[in-house]
Amino acid sequence: MGSVEETKAGEEEQQQSNKTPPPIDLNDYAIIKEGEAEILMHAKNEVFYNKTQVNNRDMSIAVLRAFISKRKEEHEAQLSKRTKKSSKVSENHVSESETPVKINGNSNGEIEPSEKIPDCGLNNEEDKPQEAKPQVELKPPRVLEALSASGLRAIRYAREIDGIGQVVALDNDKASVEACRRNIKFNGSVASAKVESNLADARVYMLTHPKEFDVVDLDPYGSPSVFLDSAVQSIADGGLLMCTATDMAVLCGGNGEVCYSKYGSYPLRGKYCHEMALRIVLACIESHANRYKRYIVPVLSVQMDFYVRVFVRVYTSASAMKNTPLKLSYVYQCVGCDSFHLQPIGRTVSKNTSVRYLPGFGPVVPQECSDCGKKYNMGGPIWSAPIHDQDWVTSILTEVKAMKNRYPAFDRISAVLTTISEELPDVPLFLSLHNLCGTLKCTSPSAVIFRSAVINAGYRISGTHVNPLGLKSDAPMDVIWDIMRCWVKNHPVKAQSPDQSGSVILAKEPVLQANFARAVASLSKAQAKKVARFLPNPERHWGPKLRAGRTITSKHVSLLGADAVNGVLNNNEQEEVEEPQAKRIKTEDPTSIS
Repeated sequence: MGSVEETKAGEEEQQQSNKTPPPIDLNDYAIIKEGEAEILMHAKNEVFYNKTQVNNRDMSIAVLRAFISKRKEEHEAQLSKRTKKSSKVSENHVSESETPVKINGNSNGEIEPSEKIPDCGLNNEEDKPQEAKPQVELKPPRVLEALSASGLRAIRYAREIDGIGQVVALDNDKASVEACRRNIKFNGSVASAKVESNLADARVYMLTHPKEFDVVDLDPYGSPSVFLDSAVQSIADGGLLMCTATDMAVLCGGNGEVCYSKYGSYPLRGKYCHEMALRIVLACIESHANRYKRYIVPVLSVQMDFYVRVFVRVYTSASAMKNTPLKLSYVYQCVGCDSFHLQPIGRTVSKNTSVRYLPGFGPVVPQECSDCGKKYNMGGPIWSAPIHDQDWVTSILTEVKAMKNRYPAFDRISAVLTTISEELPDVPLFLSLHNLCGTLKCTSPSAVIFRSAVINAGYRISGTHVNPLGLKSDAPMDVIWDIMRCWVKNHPVKAQSPDQSGSVILAKEPVLQANFARAVASLSKAQAKKVARFLPNPERHWGPKLRAGRTITSKHVSLLGADAVNGVLNNNEQEEVEEPQAKRIKTEDPTSIS
């Protein structure tokens, strides 16, 4: 009986799913167009849509296009390598077969009839030349959008990216899945053929589909930490993980203990806190990947608007995974001045052809800061290896400029990519020139003068995409302070209390005599060409919007603006007035009384 009941239940479910959905009344929805996709948004805040994330979605599309082309290049290179290897093996076999073999005195390689070797069911396949393996056709990449909401991102992937395969959109909210399916249908045959929407818990779905997806996109409302363990397992070898974190207050040091519980790292509240947030997320992803003999290679890491977004490739290798401690470091930040120092977790020692992995040397700093005499705060571990692949950045930027009209947020993403392309890739974190001058209570030199002094001292320096005033340099902190001491000698400051950090620093004589003459490389190429690198927000109240389902009240003015909030509140009051009247009419209707 149980099987019959199950069959009936299954038939009923199938009949319900086969029922044509009720026609859509477009008067209840606003049509939102972004790129080539159009979605229907209900007047109520039922399904989350964030206009601000257009930058995020455009950047993701640009990286996905680069990933598809890189993946194709890697596949072709692998095929050509395999072809060369198989041809070399066959040539070696031919040369060996032509050499006469002397058996039982015969030079022609024949075996005497009495000495024939029995077959024993073996075909001696090892003696045959190895045939070239059939060329495996590269399938279009499968994409998983783990938290789809309205489905806008998945639909844009399907409609705008050439060579994309199936896009699976997940959500554990029924209203979101219904909205996603409605939007898929609304976007025509291309979206319907490629995008599939499922009601599922993303963590369970990814765990039950190991190494099935070439691309996994995580864009949660808040922290991605609970999804990372299952995400690194569901990505195919060499696949791409795209991950967003919007809990910047946690990642930037507002709640250090919460950050440690979520990401396994303690943040510091320096000027570089946003870049540190990027590096904490990368270290966390690497930690989850290592549990499954996997490791990550970052191709692009961006801090933009109110979130961080990282793009990493995931590979499987037990031996390469041993290098992880070399990529992680603790950070010591002086509480008195802007000095910071990094201590790597591990190191290697090479002897002949073998490599030994050992703990890192420490401590890198004394108990008190050698510059100002104050104590250090310790944070981390963070990812201290490069956070961008400059070849990827260059190719993405070139492609974005070539397809300018296909990116709604072209100005913003091209500005960010331009700045990233000029960053020093091997220098973790950065200095703030204004903070240095704030410590010394002196007037600030222009960025060009300070850059020139660093370059003339024999070191490299660049800007950073995270902060317009940030400067990355491989110069040690004692050199930086020597340059500032020389600057203060030419631009004297008022006498300060002797126990202040600035007074202690200026009391020492500079070892390095800074040269402030204008250096050729003091301006980057973008600055020299006057290319915009940091753009203002396109409108007021540009930031994260309310989570889906939240009631809009007067306290949300700072997020949405006074006009938007007042408009919603007025509509709500009108609905509240109309609703009781409708109920009263219904109860007074004599036909309704039995």
